[in-house]
Amino acid sequence: MIDDSPLERVKSNIVIEFEDNNQAKIIYDSILLEFNTAPDFRSSMTIDLDESNIVINIDAEDSTSFRASVNSAIKWIKLALEINNLTN
Repeated sequence: MIDDSPLERVKSNIVIEFEDNNQAKIIYDSILLEFNTAPDFRSSMTIDLDESNIVINIDAEDSTSFRASVNSAIKWIKLALEINNLTN
């Protein structure tokens, strides 16, 4: 952990709403492998599907690793959405 950080841990649940259950399932299936194989040196991420919502759970040792996890999750979702839009 970073010595000068006042944070001991950063935990968050992020809920991303999609237009419908089908779109959420397509994006979930597209990014699940990324979440399951992401390195977890200072943070861990899980992903769940709840109807038309994707729920991302992040548990990080510090704010830097939390930010990196959020950025990765957003990048994967954005890319999956772009690819899905190209194929439709």
